[in-house]
Amino acid sequence: MNAILRLVGARPEDQRKLLLMAPVFFVCGIAEMLNYNSFMTLFNQRFGSEYLPYVYAAEAIILPLEAWLLAWLAAKLPKPKLMRVMYGMLIGIVAGCAAALIAFAIAGADIRWFYPVLFIASSFVVRQQTILLWSLAIDACPTQQAKRLMPVFVGSATLGGVAAGLLAQLISLAFGPEAIYAAGCALLLAAWPNYRKVISAYLVPLSLKLTTSVSKPQDEEASAGKVFKQALSSPFLLTVILLMTFMPGLYFLMEYEFLNVAKTSYATEQQFSRFFGLVTTVLFVLAFLLQLVSGKLMARLGASHMLTMIAGVYVLSFAGAVLFIDGAAALPIVSAGYMLLYLLLYYTAEPSYQLFFKTLPLAQRDSYRYAAQGIAASAGILIGAGLQFMHAGFGVSWTILSLIGLIGAGFLLALAWYGRRLYIRELVRSVSTMSAADMAESMEEIGRNGAALAEARRMLKHPSSSAKEIALQIIGPLQNPKDLPDLLPLLDDDHYRIRIEALKAMNLEHADLQALVKVASFLEDPDDELRAEGVKAIARMKHLEEQAFFFLRQKLLDRHPGVVAEAVKAMYSFHREQSYKACAEVIERILSVGGETAVYMCRVVADLKLDAYIPQLMDMLGDLHPAARVAATESLGRLGHADLVPVLIDGLAFMDEEMLAVSTQAFIDIGPAAVQPLTESLPQASPKHFGAAVHSLSMLMEEEEVREVLAADGVARLSALEQAAAYSEALRALGREELAQLASMRWEEARRSLFGGLWSIQSRLGDENAVIHIRTAIESGDEEARSNAQEVLAEGFGDRRLSQAIAAFIERSDAVVGGLAEADAKAKLMEALRESDDWWREMAMAALSENGGNGSMSNEGLMMSRLNKVVFLKQVPYFADLSLEELGLIANVASEENVSDEEALLRRGEPHSSMYVIVDGNIELTSVSAAGWEGTIGVLGPGDVCGVTSALDGTPSTVTAQSLLGDTKVLRLSGDDVSRLVRLYPEIGIGLLRASFARIRLLEEMMMRIDS
Repeated sequence: MNAILRLVGARPEDQRKLLLMAPVFFVCGIAEMLNYNSFMTLFNQRFGSEYLPYVYAAEAIILPLEAWLLAWLAAKLPKPKLMRVMYGMLIGIVAGCAAALIAFAIAGADIRWFYPVLFIASSFVVRQQTILLWSLAIDACPTQQAKRLMPVFVGSATLGGVAAGLLAQLISLAFGPEAIYAAGCALLLAAWPNYRKVISAYLVPLSLKLTTSVSKPQDEEASAGKVFKQALSSPFLLTVILLMTFMPGLYFLMEYEFLNVAKTSYATEQQFSRFFGLVTTVLFVLAFLLQLVSGKLMARLGASHMLTMIAGVYVLSFAGAVLFIDGAAALPIVSAGYMLLYLLLYYTAEPSYQLFFKTLPLAQRDSYRYAAQGIAASAGILIGAGLQFMHAGFGVSWTILSLIGLIGAGFLLALAWYGRRLYIRELVRSVSTMSAADMAESMEEIGRNGAALAEARRMLKHPSSSAKEIALQIIGPLQNPKDLPDLLPLLDDDHYRIRIEALKAMNLEHADLQALVKVASFLEDPDDELRAEGVKAIARMKHLEEQAFFFLRQKLLDRHPGVVAEAVKAMYSFHREQSYKACAEVIERILSVGGETAVYMCRVVADLKLDAYIPQLMDMLGDLHPAARVAATESLGRLGHADLVPVLIDGLAFMDEEMLAVSTQAFIDIGPAAVQPLTESLPQASPKHFGAAVHSLSMLMEEEEVREVLAADGVARLSALEQAAAYSEALRALGREELAQLASMRWEEARRSLFGGLWSIQSRLGDENAVIHIRTAIESGDEEARSNAQEVLAEGFGDRRLSQAIAAFIERSDAVVGGLAEADAKAKLMEALRESDDWWREMAMAALSENGGNGSMSNEGLMMSRLNKVVFLKQVPYFADLSLEELGLIANVASEENVSDEEALLRRGEPHSSMYVIVDGNIELTSVSAAGWEGTIGVLGPGDVCGVTSALDGTPSTVTAQSLLGDTKVLRLSGDDVSRLVRLYPEIGIGLLRASFARIRLLEEMMMRIDS
């Protein structure tokens, strides 16, 4: 199966969605073309193709009403229900028409007025069925997955068209077009089960709305009138609308000629239906072949060139019709023209139009696109109907009509050529407002157009820095060596970003020595980033190997470790033994020093796959600096070092968020070797450990293993967590309110960790995008959103057992736990002593030891010390709003110290690397005034903090702090530890800010009292 997925460009995680949705596109593709074949045959043979202009005119009038009806439905119904209602409506229309046709056939009646109704109703079904399916695919697939699966869906629908052509020919051998129409209805019904499953599995979760969330500003709707006004002032937009209008208009003319020529050649319904089936088969075989090359054509020619090419095919098709429509070759020539225009209009031109709208600002893009499409659809049908009426109403000959079509095609070609020039100009102008994804596509288009590149190169000399930046954004990705002379002068630009972007844009593979010297001047720039970019640039000059090597070797001694790391990577790229030796000395020296300096080199070791340095990286796992430990872990994971796994497993329960995330990714990078140790660690895993391990295992295990092992364990964990909800009430019953509050906090943290793992399982077994929406709804405060999400889970999303267990847990967790008797409370806490989570054990031990519990548990004094610190820190204003996990991290890095009477903690004018939290005793703060007298600023007591500013920014202390009236007990926190915790947990920083503001207000009040 994986081989098939790779063949179609999909991934293993796409399999479930592909198996559900591809059959829908295939079966509906057959149904669509069977309906189209039969209603066109019935209309042309029984009512007359000469009346097509009138029907198309009626359809043009109905289209705005159709759009209004669908917009009204969309506003009234949620998306999943709308999709179901629309599909049911289509089946109802087709079934009603099929029943009428069969009834007429049985009764032998020929109700002529019914066939225009059949034409308009069936056209609506074909049109809306296509929109419905593509809308479902786009909504159900995230952007990157859509890029992978859309070609498969298009291919499925195209093969469905081929099958429809063959099926129509077979049915027409024994039955009439009524049977073909009924077969299309039956196939629509056959696709319904899969269609419904796709909506339930993927669209329902995505449709969950949070009414309490801050709504985004809505895009301003663009009415048809507004688009017309904008088009009058924008030649480009007007040209796009004209192209979108005239291409289908001329296609309808070619279709009219084809149907009439075919009707002349095949007089009976059976013959016409069989021929139309043959044309459908050939048409969709060509469509399938076109899909194989359309991506390459679009990549090679670009949207503007593609439309010009399509306009050229229009000219050739109508030229063939002018020459041969009155001769014996009329049928093959006109049929070929019809098939070509159908293919190019619906499979190539439509995607090209969408690229044109990307030049508009994002906020206006969709509204203008839909308004322009509405205008073009109605106007295109009216133009087509008008051209058809010239023959049907005024009797214009086929040759003259084809000549008019040829003139129109010539105008279309001129319009496409002119639009190409306007498009490139707009593309260059819009670069600065584009998203990254649009930018990538636009750069490819600009790179194919010489005029656009010339305009960008002129902008390099523009006095405006923003113009130069836009030009560099355009030119940079192309890496054209011919741009080097224009880019070198920009290295002297005053603007910092211009110099860096110019350096990145240079293709230096064939640069001369003068360019090398110019670039080498960056190596001594005071800015670290510029020096690093200079190293990267010189590394690209491999044709000047000796000179480049000379400059790069000097950078091995650069003052910044990031520049040294880039120099090592650059020298390794030359693949010289001399380079390896020079780099080895530097790598060993930096890794042996460790600390923050080694972070960059750890990444280089992983980038270059230097397994020889694995022992040094393993040693760094015990480095005092947290950033070094994180970098070493990340690098060892990328190197696939399996011995790292047990080391990380032992520390999972005590890691901060950054280390936990890096460790989780390391397990995934190491791969299958991590599966068994992680699986064996699950039974005794703490909540944090479980969440990280399950996330990794869900990525590494086969789907069946995830379902059997992880999902089953997840259900058991939910049950255990429900039991743990009573621990806080048990502690409260024993009079330990402060521990009860901590237990409630711990339960919530355990729930978050557990659910993090459970959502990872569901993402693997369901759809990741849908899980994000369900999770967001569950965690919101919106009752309606939570209720809807619980309903989705109760239906069995992802793994049915786990999904329903999650829904039941959420429902029961809202229930209030009643009070417990003292005996029941002690029994419940005895259960907590057997928990895998150390926090439950510590709290239970603390409560039981003070209430006649088992004294043998007192051997865990160190753990109790951590709990006591947490209880104390919770009462300190700096840390009052932190979670238990965050308080535990602070407690882990806080060391107890006793300060003797009159001993100084801080000295004025000296930098200090630590801050202090007073546990017991008093600290006097003194300072010296500008006049030279020393005085007491204040006295701090238990719960107060001193030394924060000096510890965090490294500045000398502005006060002296010393113990007053006896010994003082404090908790010492190093500035490095606090800075890192603030970065990882913003709530800690907010607590520090609040306390600092309180201190500032106190000082302001003191100054006011002094002034008064």
